[in-house]
Formats: sequence, C-alpha cells, structure tokens
Amino acid sequence: MASSNFRKRWVRPEVYPLLVPMVTVVGLVSMQLIRNITTNPEVRVTKENRAAGILENFEEGEKYAEHRFRKFIRDRRPEIMPSVNNFFTDPKF
Repeated sequence: MASSNFRKRWVRPEVYPLLVPMVTVVGLVSMQLIRNITTNPEVRVTKENRAAGILENFEEGEKYAEHRFRKFIRDRRPEIMPSVNNFFTDPKF
C-alpha cells in the first residue's frame, strides 16, 4: 500500500526535472564527503590515527590542497561563458 502511494505521488513526469538536479547535488556532496574522509590529512577515522594528536604534515596538506582540478583551472580565465562575455565587453562598432 505504501509503495503504490509513493509511486502515485513521486513517479510522475512532472517530477523528473526535479530529480535530475537533486541526484546531481547528492552525487557531488557524496563525492566531496568521500574525498574528505579518505584523503584529508586533518580527518582521522581510526582510533590509532586519532591518538597521534596534531601532526605537522605540510607535504600531505599541500598535496591535498593542490588537487588535479585546481591545477587544471589555475591558468584559465575565470569565465563560465567566454563568448558571451566577449560579446558584451568588447563591442565592435
């Protein structure tokens, strides 16, 4: 009974546009949480690592902060749509 009520309410064509951004956001948040738990030098999950206290791991912190995506966008202009920006900022009279 409960599953048919769920289907009647949420599995309709009107809901599909809402599901796409929600699934995307949940995926991005999950990816960031997994990245922080597994690679962040300040997060310690196991008891042995927590007992170590504060460590001076500057190299590990640098490696975490300078990830591949940051290196990829470092030399790029901070624009989302360069052609539209150029059209409005560089008018041709």
